Amino acid sequence: MSSMDKMWVSFASMGFMMISMGLIYFSRNKINNRVFKFIFALVAYVLLIVGFLSMVYIVFSGPTGRS
Repeated sequence: MSSMDKMWVSFASMGFMMISMGLIYFSRNKINNRVFKFIFALVAYVLLIVGFLSMVYIVFSGPTGRS
């Protein structure tokens, strides 16, 4: 994976984490329907886990060595 690809994956990971933060806020404070609360929380936690795992991959894969 090239350095530019790693950059875009890291941006997507940070975006997933920010979206999950917003979804958790809405599911806990703004939504009253229990079904929608569950769906929003489930999507948020899935995005958080995907963002975390992809960020761990980027960090531990190291530099590419190519210029």
